[in-house]
Amino acid sequence: MVSRYFILYKNIDDFHRNEVLTYIDLYGREKAVSILPKKNDLGFFEIRLESIGGLGANLAGKMLAEAGVLGLGLNGSNFASYGSEKKGSPVKSFIRFCDPDVEIRAHSPIEEPHVVGIFHEALYKTIDVVSGLDPEGIVLVNTTRDFEDVEKDLKLEYGTLAIVDALGIAVEEKTKVNTAMLGALFKICDFLNPEDMRTVIRKTFEKKYPHLVEPNIRTFDRGYNEVRFKSIDTPEDATNKEFTRPLPALGFLTQELGGTISAQGNSILKDLSGSRQGFLPQYIQEDCINCAQCDTVCPDFCFVWESSEDKRGRKQMFLKGIDYQYCKGCLKCVEACPTTALKDIRETIGFAEQHQVKHNFPYVAGEVM
Repeated sequence: MVSRYFILYKNIDDFHRNEVLTYIDLYGREKAVSILPKKNDLGFFEIRLESIGGLGANLAGKMLAEAGVLGLGLNGSNFASYGSEKKGSPVKSFIRFCDPDVEIRAHSPIEEPHVVGIFHEALYKTIDVVSGLDPEGIVLVNTTRDFEDVEKDLKLEYGTLAIVDALGIAVEEKTKVNTAMLGALFKICDFLNPEDMRTVIRKTFEKKYPHLVEPNIRTFDRGYNEVRFKSIDTPEDATNKEFTRPLPALGFLTQELGGTISAQGNSILKDLSGSRQGFLPQYIQEDCINCAQCDTVCPDFCFVWESSEDKRGRKQMFLKGIDYQYCKGCLKCVEACPTTALKDIRETIGFAEQHQVKHNFPYVAGEVM
């Protein structure tokens, strides 16, 4: 026999006083009332963070789990999944919460999350960031765009969409994106106590970086207060979005003998734009003296040159523009530029495509070079 108990509280602050709320079950046993808004079949409330290296998603997941476990007494776990430890590579961070009387025996990646936090919009291009999302799930996106544009890009048909300009907040407060995203996540997960996260922030920074405590608390508070929501009606027959696991193009059945890469110069096909963390260089041709200092420090062959004659008729190489396909937004070129020909700007949707000057690779066609 299954019994469900519904208890109504006037204010979520009843949970935030760390009081243990209990009821008596059919067998006379005292049990704690669950404060988790939803749970899957295993009793977990699950959160998945989608990001790139350098934005602090891994640390954000640790701090989020710590606040729930130490602040509210929940059982929780956190771990991250990533490839090479470098800026720009895709990162996933997973957080599970469950009631104190439930043991966490599952340590696999979260495939059907209740909440998805997207730290970087460019991930849409290469990753299905809302894969496996619960029908009534919530998607949080770090963006400056309107709800309609983000909803269209994500192909979000139901659930709740939340947006916050986490990068803008981080730039103004001179902190990182992850703290602003944590503030927005706490607004979404209203069973969590914001004061617990402020305590975790102090504990994390006060010893080694005491000067960062107050800026990060301000960033957290702004993320909490500035996040906006839009609800999308969920049909009664709605199911979880299908979870898709990306597979490598070449495996043990399809790889060439000996692991041979048959397409020479294949790195020119890569798109590194997803590695940018919100900023890119803008080229102003009128201010350029063609000194090539930018090209000297660029690690990714982004600058496009052309041969032409100067005013005296001498052959020279002139900078034509930037191929943003290969630009990771390191901004070393801006630091090296002796003039005002290069400046760093906040990346907006479509800017790179409109101002891109493509490289010309005439000798590469198919698998022949």
